[in-house]
This record gives sequence, C-alpha cells and structure tokens, in this order.
Amino acid sequence: MKLSVLAMFFALSIGHAWAQRIAPDILPTGKGPLTIQPIQHASLVLTINKKTIYADPSGSAALYQGIDAPDMIVITDIHGDHFDTATLRAILRPNTILVVPPAVADKLPASEKANLVILKNGDQAVKMGVTIRAIPMYNLPETADSKHPKGRGNGYVLTIGGKNIYLSGDTQGIPEMRALKNIDLAFVCMNLPYTMDVPEAADAVLAFKPAIVYPYHYRGQNGFSDTNAFKKLVDAGNKGIEVRLRNWYAAGR
Repeated sequence: MKLSVLAMFFALSIGHAWAQRIAPDILPTGKGPLTIQPIQHASLVLTINKKTIYADPSGSAALYQGIDAPDMIVITDIHGDHFDTATLRAILRPNTILVVPPAVADKLPASEKANLVILKNGDQAVKMGVTIRAIPMYNLPETADSKHPKGRGNGYVLTIGGKNIYLSGDTQGIPEMRALKNIDLAFVCMNLPYTMDVPEAADAVLAFKPAIVYPYHYRGQNGFSDTNAFKKLVDAGNKGIEVRLRNWYAAGR
C-alpha cells in the first residue's frame, strides 16, 4: 500500500512538471522543422528529424518526461544549473553523444565517457550532421576570483539545417559574442551577479544582430531580470530582431 501511494505521488509530481512545460516553438530549416522546447533556466531541447539535442539538462529527469531521450547533450560549464550530475545520470543513454569543455570532462566518471567530445574555446566538431563550435563565455572584468573565468566553459554555436543557433552559457557581453555573425537563433543569459544585467545583454544582442533571441537564464540572487525591459531596449535599437519572451520558470523552479 505504501509503495502504491508513493508511486501515485511520483506520477502526479511528474505530471505536474510536464503539464507546466511551456509550448515549443518551430523554426523552419533546410532539413525540416526544428522544434525548440524551453525546459527551465538554462535548459532546453532541440529536435529535428527525430534527433534530439539537450542543452544543459538540469533540475531533475522529471522535467524531461514525454521528450525523446537525448541523441546528443551539450554542457557549457561546471556549475550545477548547467552540469547537474543526477539529472545527467538519469537521462544519459549508452549511445548519447556528450559535448563538454575540458573542465566538465574532468568531473565525469569513466562510465559516462563512452561517447565524449571535448571542446576547448575555438574548437569545432561535427556530430549527427550538426556543426558544433565552442565559443568563449566569461565574466568581465577578468579577475582571479571570477565566477566564470575565460577558457573554463563554452558557449556554443550549433549549425543545424543551415541555421546557426547560439547558446551563450554564463557570460557577459564579451567581444567574442558581439563579433558573432549570421546567428539565426540566440539564447542569451541575463542574471546578476553571475552574468550580465539587462542593458548589457540588450547592447550585446544589438551588436551581433541575431534574427531571433530568447532571453533565458534570467533568475539571479535578487529574483528575475526584467525581460520586458530587455525586449523594449532591443526593439528600440533594432526592430528587425525578434525577441521571444517565454516563461522559463513555468514549473516553479
């Protein structure tokens, strides 16, 4: 009887997380529609032609119920909201390709290194027909006690079906971000004191001009960054950039 009650509670908990998931978006590509599924905070799932890519899966495996298991996982940094070992262990499959910076690779057990791709800033790989380019992500000014020192973590540009998709990871409006070209879809962080504030994020986006931008990773020490203010700044600077506001904390996380 106790097991039945526990099982029911777990099922209801999973159902609640699934029910709270926001609707996915679709981006047409040269290889068919790309499904963009926000999960929470820095986590999202991209799916095209029955191939599924998880970015920074965290928060518990329950948040991924109803989504296909990952063919590829990309991880940006060592912090728990990006490299969640319990969630990773639960969702990883024997054939999942795992793309990580060296600092994450150093923390992985041998059992999770079967299909490991280690990329440093500036490195590039092609897996499943997806080009993966590792981009620097770091805090400014660069200091010895920086939460995100240059070279430890990766942002990524994924080229899928001819579309360039930028995942900022934890960063500020660094020169490498501002110099990006031909980005079709960008996910840009904005939370203090870990990354950047709203004006800095908007200014960086206006510099590299993605066709579509999602503000994500916008919860900081003092609550949520003002994503509406971000949209107003970007709209005022360039109406050609589509700002998509989504509730990345719909599941209450």
